[in-house]
Amino acid sequence: MKNDHITLVRSIASQVKDYFENKKPFHIFHGSTNSTRILAFKRSEMIDVSALNKVLAIDEKSLVATVEPNVPMDALVEATLTKGLIPKVVMEFPGITVGGGIQGGAGESSSFRYGCFNQVCTRYEMILADGKVVEATAKDKADLFYGTAGSFGTLGIITVADVQLMPAKKYVHLTYLPVMSFQEAVKVLKRTAKQDYDYIDGIMFGADHGVIIVGNLSDTVVGKVRRFTRARDPWYYLHAESIDSRAEQVTETVLLVDYLFRYDRGGFWVGRYAFEIFKVPFTKLTRALLDTFMHTRTLYQALQESGASQQHVVQDLALPLDKAVSFMEFIDANLQVYPLWLCPLKTDNRSPLQSNNINTPLVINVGVWGNQIASREAFLKANRLIETKLTELGGKKWFYAHSYYTRNEFWNSYDKQWYDNLRKKYNATSLPDVYDKISVKKEYEINLKRGATRAMWGRAKIRIID
Repeated sequence: MKNDHITLVRSIASQVKDYFENKKPFHIFHGSTNSTRILAFKRSEMIDVSALNKVLAIDEKSLVATVEPNVPMDALVEATLTKGLIPKVVMEFPGITVGGGIQGGAGESSSFRYGCFNQVCTRYEMILADGKVVEATAKDKADLFYGTAGSFGTLGIITVADVQLMPAKKYVHLTYLPVMSFQEAVKVLKRTAKQDYDYIDGIMFGADHGVIIVGNLSDTVVGKVRRFTRARDPWYYLHAESIDSRAEQVTETVLLVDYLFRYDRGGFWVGRYAFEIFKVPFTKLTRALLDTFMHTRTLYQALQESGASQQHVVQDLALPLDKAVSFMEFIDANLQVYPLWLCPLKTDNRSPLQSNNINTPLVINVGVWGNQIASREAFLKANRLIETKLTELGGKKWFYAHSYYTRNEFWNSYDKQWYDNLRKKYNATSLPDVYDKISVKKEYEINLKRGATRAMWGRAKIRIID
């Protein structure tokens, strides 16, 4: 397998070198995406790295997995569990890849302790924009190692990452702590982040009610054992909502993999919008019957094919600890989007493009994922309102989502001089820069029925233009 990897990297590096010598820009095609922006690739400007999808090694002594960038979370977890281990940070959607997690700044409910996914990586092998193959660590090419996090492939192509692991257990004990206000939610997040938990996140179902959910790995059972991955199981957020409605503390046990990917079915709760749009009753029976199409891999296919992301606000926003309440109050007053997802993150002041690079004791990720906005004008207004308020509060957004910042607005939030110098140092100026990659510049046709049909039949793909 190692020799296969070397051969493949050499082939890709040769292609990259040709682009560089001919002074032609290129885009990196991974074969899948968890971006909400509509992606289209010109074949003549595309480097296909989709075959870099193997777990190369798992070192049980050093607790490190050596993996290629297109390994998805479910495959990584499956491989590490054979050794009784799991990554310290596991993104909640099975199809999110190692490279996507690094370049996109992904985090999850263990991120209050370990930070975003890139913060549990210790080494990258990369192909630079001139075709050179290098390694980057915290000690060697540290500027590239830290700088590539959140850079969306604008500094080079990651071909290998070393990911830190920790011992796995069979279950996760979950305790749901009721909260009655945004203020209380942030207070509980701050308090629990200092305590001995393995996982923390929260869901606000309204301005005056929600739950903060804390978890610990365990091999024992407390309370009922819950499942969330089978068609007959409840969607996780609906289960949490039923507990929220009782406004009482509840402790239960969840199988480990069911916990790690608990939000896959229904894509947190955005899958429910498909039922509303197509006027399908949203019941336990219909959710079970349509379960095959309600997992995030299929939902993302439908999103890309249909153009539906141009009608839904889907944003993850990072707020300083003391500004999170103000932001949620703003969402409540202006958009009335519920539920809201809350996830505390350990800060990272070494990676300037990361959303959790904020000078605060804790960063709060607020997930704002709203219903259909059919009016293009209203949709753009909603996104711009969020961006303006976020800037005012000193927050940052995740780059997977729609971005409508002007170039000046964007670079007022990030260190452009640092970024430009890094791109010059590693010969990356021929690549599109991060602002160009994340900005929405084109409006695509919206065809919801086509997107749903093609996704159901497994024919939806990222657009490739010949």
